[in-house]
Amino acid sequence: MSRLGELLVREKMISLQQLEDAQEDAKRSGRRLGVALSQLGYVADADLTQFLATQYSLPSINLKDFDIEPDVLKLVPKTVAIKHMVIPVNRAGATLIVAMSDPSNIFAIDELKFLTQYNIEPVVASEGAIDEAIERYYNKGPDLSEMLEEFGTGLDDVDFEMSGGEDMNVVDLEDQAGEAPVVKLCNAILLSAIKKGASDIHIEPYEKSFRVRFRIDGILHEEMRPPLRMRNAMTSRLKIMSSLDIAERRLPQDGRIKLKIGKNKEMDFRVSVLPGLFGEKIVLRLLDKSNLQLDMTKLGFEEGPLKHFQEAIAKPYGMVLVTGPTGSGKTTTLYSGLSELNKITTNISTAEDPVEFNLEGINQVQMHEEIGLNFAAALRSFLRQDPDIIMVGEIRDFETAEIAVKAALTGHLVLSTLHTNDAPSTVSRLLNMGVEPFLVTASVNVIVAQRLARRICGECKAPAEKHPEALAKLGMTEEQLSRVQPMHGAGCNTCGDTGYKGRVALYEVMPFTEELKELTLQGASAAEIKAEMIQLGIPSLRMAGINKIIEGVTTPEEILRCTVDD
Repeated sequence: MSRLGELLVREKMISLQQLEDAQEDAKRSGRRLGVALSQLGYVADADLTQFLATQYSLPSINLKDFDIEPDVLKLVPKTVAIKHMVIPVNRAGATLIVAMSDPSNIFAIDELKFLTQYNIEPVVASEGAIDEAIERYYNKGPDLSEMLEEFGTGLDDVDFEMSGGEDMNVVDLEDQAGEAPVVKLCNAILLSAIKKGASDIHIEPYEKSFRVRFRIDGILHEEMRPPLRMRNAMTSRLKIMSSLDIAERRLPQDGRIKLKIGKNKEMDFRVSVLPGLFGEKIVLRLLDKSNLQLDMTKLGFEEGPLKHFQEAIAKPYGMVLVTGPTGSGKTTTLYSGLSELNKITTNISTAEDPVEFNLEGINQVQMHEEIGLNFAAALRSFLRQDPDIIMVGEIRDFETAEIAVKAALTGHLVLSTLHTNDAPSTVSRLLNMGVEPFLVTASVNVIVAQRLARRICGECKAPAEKHPEALAKLGMTEEQLSRVQPMHGAGCNTCGDTGYKGRVALYEVMPFTEELKELTLQGASAAEIKAEMIQLGIPSLRMAGINKIIEGVTTPEEILRCTVDD
């Protein structure tokens, strides 16, 4: 590409000194000249593309706006793409359109023509853009379909039947689990999940099929269907990685995998194995400490609810309860609160099942039901440890609730979670457990209900059609309807054509006011408490969702999916 440098100097787009600097940088770093010029800031990528298009009288292309089909990519191997700095873009009949940084390279065009058996029609793109596209498309992570093709004779000859499964030799299972293709495929699944930002991996055996699904932004997507004969080998491999007993296939098991990626990044997988009718279902939950958001202002709290929550955790005693279904971000909210309270003058102890993230300065205890270490036992022990703040992973029974309430009434701040649908129904749940109404009103500071809604992808965000009837049905007022402009994601490579990328929390923060305490003492229902909560101006989950629609953070469809009418 020295010719490119000469052309740029001749056209006075760069100086001779800048060309020499860029050539030196390219030589030192192993980058190409066009990339070096762009990285050093001597020529903008867009200007370079336009210059090349003018020089060669060919159309230019913005690869970021293009979605290249996998079938087209397969026509040109990655090694050839890197060698000639090209990438196939599209095909039309017998013609293959290829983006090139140097369309004058006849050798590259001839090799592509011979390799693909298509007529080659070049279009111009800068080296930087092609380099980025090669990284994006060819390095998406391990190609799982290619992995499956590698399963040759070693495993093709083995086909386990469930009827004889109980008599299966453990040594045989270990041998199968240690086969290179099995190891490679399991590693590929884990790495692919990390790269795609999945929160859970589901590996599910059925009678005549075997599938792998990823949960991305709260929604399950099918990733692949390995051959059914791989079922036991893959299950055993993952159990070995989790330090579980591969001979035990009748009882549920829990384990953990720690994966090192590069020098600095570590990823934990929480593994749950459940015996099913046709084999063991494995669910792996990804725990990425680097993605743990401990800044409360960035979680999705509105200004008012955030103030109520911070006031409640700032009190020296009482209970702060966070409720919602599994996977709604309760632990992250509690960790954020603990992070704010974590000072050298404060003794904080947590009882968790399991401990998801290690937090510096906080004493975390892992529950072990099988040896009698449950939440109630841990709580009793905490109270003999001179605590200031206690976090209980979950209040599941009367015994745990009773000790937590007593701790809250004797000068300790207690943070915990419950599984309820909203903040008002948490009061009913505590009463149903057997906690006296006067103890509930005396101990609870605030109840927080939360859900996670998918965010609109920032790359393809665009105004959506406004449907006033649907928005009014959602619960929007006339004033809100007049100023809302719904947004949606059109779908792009960044979000995998879903239109969503990442999630935002919706919060219903209910401070336990005198009015609500009075209703609780009178034995009011959850519906009556909710009506009073709205009357007091406390936003519900649906109202929090409507605010996120107005802010353009999420879509009406998403709020309808994860919240209910008030």
